[in-house]
Amino acid sequence: MRWDIFCRVIDNHGDIGVCWRLARGLAGRGQAVRLWIDDASALSWMAPDGDPGVQVGDWTESSAFGSPGDVVVEAFGCELPDSVVAAMAARPRPPRWINLEYLTAEAYAERAHRLPSPVQSGPGKGLAKHFFYPGFTAATGGLLREPDLLQRQAQFDRAAWLGALGIGAGGERLVSLFCYEPAALPQLLRQLDQASEPTRLLVTAGRATAAVQAALRRQAAARLQISWLPLLTQDGYDHLLWSCDFNFVRGEDSLVRALWAGAPFAWQIYPQQDDAHHAKLAAFLEWLQAPPSLGAFHLGWNGIASALPPLELPAWQACAAAARARLLLQDDLVTQLLRFAP
Repeated sequence: MRWDIFCRVIDNHGDIGVCWRLARGLAGRGQAVRLWIDDASALSWMAPDGDPGVQVGDWTESSAFGSPGDVVVEAFGCELPDSVVAAMAARPRPPRWINLEYLTAEAYAERAHRLPSPVQSGPGKGLAKHFFYPGFTAATGGLLREPDLLQRQAQFDRAAWLGALGIGAGGERLVSLFCYEPAALPQLLRQLDQASEPTRLLVTAGRATAAVQAALRRQAAARLQISWLPLLTQDGYDHLLWSCDFNFVRGEDSLVRALWAGAPFAWQIYPQQDDAHHAKLAAFLEWLQAPPSLGAFHLGWNGIASALPPLELPAWQACAAAARARLLLQDDLVTQLLRFAP
């Protein structure tokens, strides 16, 4: 089938990251994909080689979108252009219109998954879009997972990948950091600096690097070793997660990749002004079956509590492994979309 995916970039690591993985996943299963995006600049480093099955189009006010595909995906409620909706309505058999929603473990995701929403007015009057919720349970749309993910992870050469970055693979505890600007960051740096186990912090480029450098200007780190990473491709980011003993992730795309990595992690959820993210985080921790110490760490890392407990990797490792095993029993997001689309 032909797929059109529409994406507006709010956080170029998140929205475009999810949509590119989706487009690449569909193309890998023989689908023809056009990804319409209003700012594709991050793909220059996120996916520099592109994908032969994915055509990237500029989404501007003057874009000519052509005839819509068999399936039109409206990512994260980005609102399709009127011209596209009108072209969909003009087809003898309208395309399947899917609103791909944000990831959540809250109960409404199961209730609303795959529900139709009839269009009552405008150029799409008479059409229906369907809500499609990614999620963590069998009653949702699942998570993005490539068919060969486990094989690639099993064949990954950790020492060689780290060595190419000038990082030794023995002795130190490795912690990756991908974050916004958490208020608890100074506490974390003190903890890692004072830990009995030598630690190397691998800091991702962008906001995480700026946040750590700002914190270090206010407090020194005597023992903590820090590696400043370049911008990583999506595959490179997976390699980072596979290489580390603990991963700090943020948003949606990196959370999913951390779950597949199977190592313990902490999630910085995207903050919302009305504190709606508090309930979203609580629902995820409940699904994760997080030990009390891991739950408390998440509350501190997300600024919901003031204290940041110490890392407890053995207990948290068991939790991460169990969550990954549960997810592997479910169909992935692309498989479910292909089943739903016709």
